[in-house]
Amino acid sequence: MRRISSGGIYEDKIGYSRAVVAGGMIHVSGTVGEGAEVTAQCAAALATIGAALAEAGSDFAHVVRVTYMLPDAAEFEACWPLLRAAFGAHPPAATMIECGLIDPKYRIEIECTALLRAAAEG
Repeated sequence: MRRISSGGIYEDKIGYSRAVVAGGMIHVSGTVGEGAEVTAQCAAALATIGAALAEAGSDFAHVVRVTYMLPDAAEFEACWPLLRAAFGAHPPAATMIECGLIDPKYRIEIECTALLRAAAEG
């Protein structure tokens, strides 16, 4: 098992890893991003996730499951173009949940599970 950190402020405070690689899978923790608008936060979260997947040995094409969490479901549609750009060519199973997040300034949180490239090819 391998643990990946992105240096996010909550990783050390709460005690979790950005991602954990185990059994040919990558489990990426719920990820938020900075920015004033939901789309900026979505783009930043996707960048952090992309970096974790790359460090683990994978990419968005190997994501098998993604969960989107938003305090206001009405803001989800604004993120669709960004999500389509990240996942559209290889769409994973997906769920969107309307719920509270760790800090009211956050408007979207994204978590996903992916296959390692080597596991997907083997």
